[in-house]
Amino acid sequence: MTGLSFLEKWQQASHDHQSLLCVGLDPELERLPEPLRGAGLEALLRFCRDIVEATLPYACAYKPNLAFFEALGPQGWALLREVLAAIPPEVPVIADAKRGDIGHTARAYATAIFEQLGCDAVTVQPYLGYDGVQPFLAYREKLAFVLCRTSNPGAGDFQDLLVQPSLSEAESEAVETVHASRALPLYLVVAERVRQWQARHGNCGLVAGATYPRELAAIRERCPTLPLLVPGVGAQGGELEAAVRAGLDKYGGGILVAVSRAILYADGGSDYALAAGEAARRLRDAINQARGS
Repeated sequence: MTGLSFLEKWQQASHDHQSLLCVGLDPELERLPEPLRGAGLEALLRFCRDIVEATLPYACAYKPNLAFFEALGPQGWALLREVLAAIPPEVPVIADAKRGDIGHTARAYATAIFEQLGCDAVTVQPYLGYDGVQPFLAYREKLAFVLCRTSNPGAGDFQDLLVQPSLSEAESEAVETVHASRALPLYLVVAERVRQWQARHGNCGLVAGATYPRELAAIRERCPTLPLLVPGVGAQGGELEAAVRAGLDKYGGGILVAVSRAILYADGGSDYALAAGEAARRLRDAINQARGS
């Protein structure tokens, strides 16, 4: 244990590696490189360890997607622990879990992710409101990335719906950019509410997809200091430069650009680790070029 918070680890890793790149770990048995196919979970573990080792010089964080490990049953949880152990403790880990439930269940989720797995941050759903997120925020050294405007094609089904923000008088005074008489897209109402939680707790962030840079820019305008986790570059088609420019804070940082498949499966042959490292280096450098560094 390093004793550092997520924000401290992220700041240090970003500085040391000159990076805003977050490497996603979404391993699938059927997509393993040819030399590893047919060797079962041991091959999956080797694959993940090789990816971490190859991409470490270019990453500021790692984001294992828990679903790909949970799908493997009890052995998948054991595999996840081994993968987490391969990530140096000074580099932050974001559990891509998208959890969301009522208070006591959320507390159990938070215990599992932060205490049992030892992750530094987690993605969570806001649909149940504050009491579904607060148990994660109670871990002050950790961070909760709240889903805001996601990168998938169906995101607008609900997230773009115009709604009337329902704020108390005190909240209306505290949130000057929200006017009760004006309807806003739901994702911006979520962003505003999470900004209030951030003022109270100090360990909130937002998930905003690279596939929708205009919406990403609107989120950044309303939440100038919140950390943004930005998935969608690569396999999902997000345009990197536009997303980076839309999401940067005034200091030229404040975002983690999350890329999974474009790194993991950059090569299907025996040079898969070398290819993954090279893909991560190119992405790290492209992000830095877009931020003007």
